[in-house]
Amino acid sequence: MKKQSNLSRLLGYAGRHRYLAYASWILSALSALIALVPYWYIWKLMKEVLEIAPHFDRAQNLVRSGLMAVLFAVIAVLVYIAALMCSHLGAFRIASNLRVLTMEHIVRLPLGFAESFGSGRLRKIVNESSAAAETYLAHQLPDRAGAIATPCGLLVLLFVFDWRLGLLSLVPVLLGFLIMMSMTGASMQQKMKEYQNALDDMSNEAVEYVRGIPVVKTFGQTIFSFRKFKDSIDRYQKWVIAYTKQLRAPMMFYTTAVNGVFVFLIAGGLLFTSGGVTQEFLLNLIFYIIITPIISVTLTKIMFQSENAMIVEDALQRIDSVLNLKPLPESARPQSPCDGSVELRGISFSYDGKTDVLHDISLSIPAGRTVAFVGPSGGGKTTLANLISRFFDPRSGSVRIGGVDVRDISKEELMNTVSFVFQNSRLIKTSIFENVRLGRPDATREEVLEALRNAQCSDILEKLPEGVDTVIGAKGTYLSGGEQQRIAIARVMLKNTPVIIMDEATAFADPDNEAKVQKAFSRLSRGKTVIMIAHRLSTVVGADQIYVINDGRIEESGTCRSLLEQDGMFSKMWKNYQTSVQWKVAKEA
Repeated sequence: MKKQSNLSRLLGYAGRHRYLAYASWILSALSALIALVPYWYIWKLMKEVLEIAPHFDRAQNLVRSGLMAVLFAVIAVLVYIAALMCSHLGAFRIASNLRVLTMEHIVRLPLGFAESFGSGRLRKIVNESSAAAETYLAHQLPDRAGAIATPCGLLVLLFVFDWRLGLLSLVPVLLGFLIMMSMTGASMQQKMKEYQNALDDMSNEAVEYVRGIPVVKTFGQTIFSFRKFKDSIDRYQKWVIAYTKQLRAPMMFYTTAVNGVFVFLIAGGLLFTSGGVTQEFLLNLIFYIIITPIISVTLTKIMFQSENAMIVEDALQRIDSVLNLKPLPESARPQSPCDGSVELRGISFSYDGKTDVLHDISLSIPAGRTVAFVGPSGGGKTTLANLISRFFDPRSGSVRIGGVDVRDISKEELMNTVSFVFQNSRLIKTSIFENVRLGRPDATREEVLEALRNAQCSDILEKLPEGVDTVIGAKGTYLSGGEQQRIAIARVMLKNTPVIIMDEATAFADPDNEAKVQKAFSRLSRGKTVIMIAHRLSTVVGADQIYVINDGRIEESGTCRSLLEQDGMFSKMWKNYQTSVQWKVAKEA
């Protein structure tokens, strides 16, 4: 099957606006040809000047030729503006459709996709790759049509007046074209991909760096604390410098060649006038000196258009890297869970398809019970919770909620069955009311306010200028980490799902906020199946069951009391935790 070209594919996103793209190419080519007409009138003007010199008072058509040159120059500009209007209308529609298509596909992908892909890289693909396509369609393609039409018209002009000078004018064109070919092609395509990869890495690491600025300031660290970000900048710098040095020589020769047409014309003029200078030859030589700079401009346009075509090809490949990701399969006959019980049967999971991070885990959580996952960082606690929420599918085994495999539950019903309170819950830039109502868009105002009260958010609303209608981020209105957590809990309360997963939900809370968050938890967890992930062991004391996860396996399980009676991992963790709680800052005597 023949591969669809990038241009055909882009025009496929334009719908009925594709005809505007065709119109822009025709108008641009027409504009380029009309722009050559003034040179004809300039030649006529010079011809008359040479014929009547020095009796300039005998001139009859100088003004007319000058006005006609100006008129056609203005017409060329107006036609080009019309071409750009058509191309921009089509390009905006195509870029918009690309963004919508990509975002609609992202919405269908599993929630764990964004984390593994990288938010900075994802943002760059959605925004900048579609913007590259827009620029290509709005400017480069019309210019390409003009760049093709210009040489065709130039060939006619170059050979009409003096074919010998015309051939000499084409020598630097040939040299410039050969040098340009050495700077493009497959090697250039690979370099462009490396360049975009370097930008992707730097963008991704920059996002992570900005998110971590509060930590940097708190501990008085510098950018060197973010080694990955600095390394990405260093790699980009090294690549750009090496690439610039590589192209320095060919670019110098190219610029010399395309701008050296006068050397060939002057050499030809000296050769062709060895027997004397005629008025006709002088006229043609002056005309060629005036018109040949168009050659260098046209060649430079073609070179940059080749580069932009590679940028667009790379942009489409990056968009495809998202579009080619498959959503998790859904059952043709979805089932509904009968209750909030959770069961894991022989779960194994790997992020890269090679090394398992979870190994044959099985456990059962009856409906309405509270369980906790504890253990060392990187042991697999959050991964286990992600599988229950179906952010990913296990490599082997099954996750069942209410007796139904999560793969047989529709995505909408699963989202209405399981809620997730993240470690760093984020609020969007809208009112607190709308932030909470995201949990259940059809909720009434009174239901939202009740959820806020139950989540211990009354003190937050009282201090804000517009209460529940205060827009987060507007006029310097921001909330602390603990306050954001309580708003997030209010959202989950409003959603009222039978299964709730809390991932280090008190990690960023101060003691006062933590007490309020814990109180909100107690209201939230009534009658629910609650799965807690915690490092603060004091928060899991009242759990019905505690699972100690280490190296992707269940190391121990039981109640807090029974685990403390054993000389196992939980007992050691508890002793270490109690020791850390009692730490104090000693003052010098």
